[in-house]
Amino acid sequence: MDKIRVMQVGIGPIGQKVVRYMAERQTIDIVAAVDLDPDKIGKDLGQVCGLDKDLGVAVSGDLAAAVSDARPDVAVLTTVSSFEKCAAHAAEIAKLGVHIVSTCEEMSYPWGTAPEVARQLDEIAKANNVAVLGTGVNPGFLMDFLPTALTAVCQDVTRIKVSRLQDATFRRIPFQQKIGAGLTLEQFEEKKKTGALRHVGLTESIQMIAANLGWKLDKTEDIISPVIAESDIDSGYIPIKPGMAAGVNQVGKGWVNGAELITLEFTAAVGQPTSVDTIEIKGTPDITSTIPGGVNGDIATCAITVNAIKTVLKSSPGLRTMTDVPVVSFF
Repeated sequence: MDKIRVMQVGIGPIGQKVVRYMAERQTIDIVAAVDLDPDKIGKDLGQVCGLDKDLGVAVSGDLAAAVSDARPDVAVLTTVSSFEKCAAHAAEIAKLGVHIVSTCEEMSYPWGTAPEVARQLDEIAKANNVAVLGTGVNPGFLMDFLPTALTAVCQDVTRIKVSRLQDATFRRIPFQQKIGAGLTLEQFEEKKKTGALRHVGLTESIQMIAANLGWKLDKTEDIISPVIAESDIDSGYIPIKPGMAAGVNQVGKGWVNGAELITLEFTAAVGQPTSVDTIEIKGTPDITSTIPGGVNGDIATCAITVNAIKTVLKSSPGLRTMTDVPVVSFF
């Protein structure tokens, strides 16, 4: 098949890893790259992403010019977590007639949290005959798409619980900072109040599951608390003393007719003794699916983003979710 022409938009840590993964695929041709960082503009993309070779693509600061010059089929958008901010970027790209795969967590299922912005982006995408897809390992797969898919063999479902426990010791520093590793409990609470300290996407995952199962949610909850270190931890990006935060425990709950039918528990901490992903479905039949060791978040997010490039080209125009596009697989 012809190579898929891809433009990378956003060259932070995730964007750089996505580029490295795409560079390994014989089926992908990276034709353009865009970032607003003046230190990156004009440099070769391979150099910016730490490759041992140039890619022959200079980073541009002008999105429209990059599209006009390179004529990409798909843009990989790895900029921000906020859907409202990312939607503005996506709308600009969609108006240029380019399909989009984005790692924006809140774009995974924005229909419940930002319905008006979602409707506007959906209309723009349809008007320009392109598909826009938000994906990632979580949200986008482990705690929403996968449990939804597992219910396909159930005659009835009465409850869904997903637990994701992660040892964050070897995760990138921005991730360790995002989960509050190394903060005092007072600092943890301050960051929690500002919204700077949380795993983004649990609410969107709950809403994706509920929408697909036909459950009308009464409400959702998102409860955040620190994982407190019980002893010295020196394996993270900074030393952590007993009584400090080693990470975060976040529980999302979805209520239907007064009952808690969806529970998503996300725990990520430096020194977490066990990494495991578990899906529990109560129904006929009951199903428990466990991934010992868990799925590496950085690898999986970048891999599923790259693998979704082919899928988005086969998807119907509009703002799509992982449960209404053709199956994403390695290619």
